[in-house]
Amino acid sequence: MRKALAAGMSLQLDCASLFVCSGMRNPLLEVSPVVPTALARLPQLAANLFFSWHRPTRALFEDLDRELWKQCGGNGRLMLRCMSQVTLDTAATDEQYLARYSQVLEAFDSYVRSPAHGPDAPLIAYFCAEYGFHESFPIYSGGLGVLAGDHCKAASDERMNFVAVGLMYGQGYFTQSVDNDGVQCADYREHDPRDLPVEPARRADGTWLTVSARITGREVAARVWKAEVGRVAVYLLDTNCPENAPADQDITHRLYGGDESNRIRQEIMLGVGGMRALRALGLEPAVFHLNEGHAAFLIVELLREHLLRGLSFNVALEAVAAGCVFTTHTPVAAGHDVFGHQVLITHFGDFIRELGVPIERFLELAHAPAMPGLFNMTRLALNGTRHVNGVSRIHGEVSARLCADQWPQIPPAENPVGFITNGVHVPTFLHQTWADYFDSVLPADWRERLRDGDFWRVIDALPDERYWNTAQAVKSQMLASVRERLQREYTRKGLSPAQCRHVTKFLDPERPGVLTIGFARRFATYKRAALLLRDRPRLARLLQDTQRPVLFLFAGKAHPADEPGKQVLREIKQLMLLPEFVGRVVFLEDYDMQLARWLVSGVDVWLNNPIAPLEASGTSGMKAAVNGRLNLSVLDGWWAEACSADNGWGIPPVNVRDPERRDALEAELIFETLEQEIVPLYYARNAQGHSSEWVRRSKRAMASVIPRFNNRRMVYDYAQGLYYPAARQYAKFARDNFAGAKLLADWKERVRQAWPQVSLRLLADPPADLTRGGRLRLRVAAVLHGLAAEDVRVEFVARRSLPESNFERPALSSYGHEVRDGLWTAMLSASGESDNGAAVFALDAQPVGCGQFITQIRIYPWHQLLSHPFELGLMREL
Repeated sequence: MRKALAAGMSLQLDCASLFVCSGMRNPLLEVSPVVPTALARLPQLAANLFFSWHRPTRALFEDLDRELWKQCGGNGRLMLRCMSQVTLDTAATDEQYLARYSQVLEAFDSYVRSPAHGPDAPLIAYFCAEYGFHESFPIYSGGLGVLAGDHCKAASDERMNFVAVGLMYGQGYFTQSVDNDGVQCADYREHDPRDLPVEPARRADGTWLTVSARITGREVAARVWKAEVGRVAVYLLDTNCPENAPADQDITHRLYGGDESNRIRQEIMLGVGGMRALRALGLEPAVFHLNEGHAAFLIVELLREHLLRGLSFNVALEAVAAGCVFTTHTPVAAGHDVFGHQVLITHFGDFIRELGVPIERFLELAHAPAMPGLFNMTRLALNGTRHVNGVSRIHGEVSARLCADQWPQIPPAENPVGFITNGVHVPTFLHQTWADYFDSVLPADWRERLRDGDFWRVIDALPDERYWNTAQAVKSQMLASVRERLQREYTRKGLSPAQCRHVTKFLDPERPGVLTIGFARRFATYKRAALLLRDRPRLARLLQDTQRPVLFLFAGKAHPADEPGKQVLREIKQLMLLPEFVGRVVFLEDYDMQLARWLVSGVDVWLNNPIAPLEASGTSGMKAAVNGRLNLSVLDGWWAEACSADNGWGIPPVNVRDPERRDALEAELIFETLEQEIVPLYYARNAQGHSSEWVRRSKRAMASVIPRFNNRRMVYDYAQGLYYPAARQYAKFARDNFAGAKLLADWKERVRQAWPQVSLRLLADPPADLTRGGRLRLRVAAVLHGLAAEDVRVEFVARRSLPESNFERPALSSYGHEVRDGLWTAMLSASGESDNGAAVFALDAQPVGCGQFITQIRIYPWHQLLSHPFELGLMREL
């Protein structure tokens, strides 16, 4: 079938396309209309994912045939091949439609043709296993993919020099259906490439670009597809090639599909094949960004390239790592990809032998001390990069602790794992009704001022009544869309209209005044979708209040292999059919980007109650707040940074060991917040029919979240904090035939050999008390075992303990610019003296501030070519 689908791209019969799927009783005949000359660029608009965030472009297709648009899942390419010729011909003579068409083309051309910022800006290559651009392009499973899609969109908006690499899945992720017993059924559907916004990537001579990687002793080919995301090109590899063995054709068949063998083959193709695709296209990125460990094999391909230049292994590793960035999204050790050594050697042994390094040395690249005998992709990424980040402040701290043994002598709070908090692509997720409202009340350039916090304070001054009416109009549209979706589902399942009316009785777009709470995300067990179901009588009382009713909307998929997750889903689905909950708890199946956009823009409260600190970031709540919706969330991930007294509600994690007691206590906190604060506040209606305090909080949610948690801020932080420093560092290393990389590699080897014998001792006891204006004088002897004084730094560190200070990890983009309250550091200078062969270092400094300080004197290796001062993981202290 997959061969037939791919071949279908070239089967043409005048205006008809015919392709035959093996196993089908009858072949499928497709008769396509001819796009009129006046609308000749509609196919181009359907092919660029600019349509996924530019509403006027989408409206051009939707307004041609709304029902067909829905049936095609918002897929403009498929729609253009299936619509009536009469419809197209009529639109081609409609002056109003043609005027809108011209306006869209003008906006599109202006956008895609505007030059990149800085003609000499370094090219960034971004690698990820999944991308969520739009529901019609199903090569994503969840938050990681949607974030990657948003990253590409924001890079396009920021006019960055940026290219992305991924895999082209024949089926992608599964389509979900759930029966009345709550049993999830996973349906995998083949996707005809003609239906997707991709085209074959072409070589200079016009031939379809194909690359190969050696896997399991044979060359595996991959064709390369190109998707255009505004100004950004995304290259996707597809192993469904006729020259491949059947097992190899299936490598890219299913997102995260198959066994361990297929997963490692997918990751080899992503990293090695993706790198080779960029080279074949003539692209020379200055920086490589690994978005999660799935792409870490690109490090090995880069090593191979540098070894071919004649560099030694250690020098090549320094050069590669200087130009690579790694983002981890997983806050638990079990979430990192690992492969047994024999699995790795079976699939990748030929490549390792080609490198010409001992297998033991290669395996060290991915060794985690706590997981012996396994090849850990996160550790490969950590060893092959020098720029590492988590995706929120808390996640940065969790990841630093999780990976602490990578830098064993460095306190986790200071090791190289930093953080850049995620953001969302506002043009994709801000509802069009809000965008229209902003167009009418804000300066015309508001879309270009998404990072300007001062600008967005203007929202606080918007008239309450019009603001509320806009929010309710968005909610009405959500209720109408959700009700129609449920009606389609019930009709498809053969249920009666009466049954459907019973379930959708509160989904009334004419009466949007019912407090509506949304919970939609992956049904992983740590997200605790069923937390409030622990106390069903209390939940029923909350929902059944006739004066202040509450509606719960649930959506989400459980991984097909996640039985506990599927059990949670069953519990919720069965609950919605009980008499006391029917119509008040609604589960919406097949959660995708379209449903996500409806829910985050339309519910009143966005509920999130993960087990802290397992929520790395959690971007769905950002999307809700961008639309003025209020978060009720455990203080984890991004919400711990965003929550304030007036923009939502934060539930502090309960610090107890027993999971049952923790869940019970946190459920109690959520119920109390709902009963005592949220429900009364929402229904405290004034003469104009709305709650003034609710509107104030809604405005604060928008004004506080839009500028801080949008993707343009995020990619700016990546550029300033990671990309450009990495590009500069690699350029330093590469000069004069990689003289810098050689110098640093040799220095590191010398330091590692000497370090076990390095030690410190005080030459005089420091004072225990100082008065304001006094000076701290220290003299320390350092045994350097052959190292020079300039090879180390001896540092005095004082952390104020009273009054207490907050020693939060600074964001990567702020390093060097942020004074950390209560932290006093000072370098001791080499005095030129010697104490029985030891170098003497001295300090004469005035204290910073008053209070009680916990002090430390420490020594660590230092070289001006280090990307991070502690990247060797070596330190000694008194």
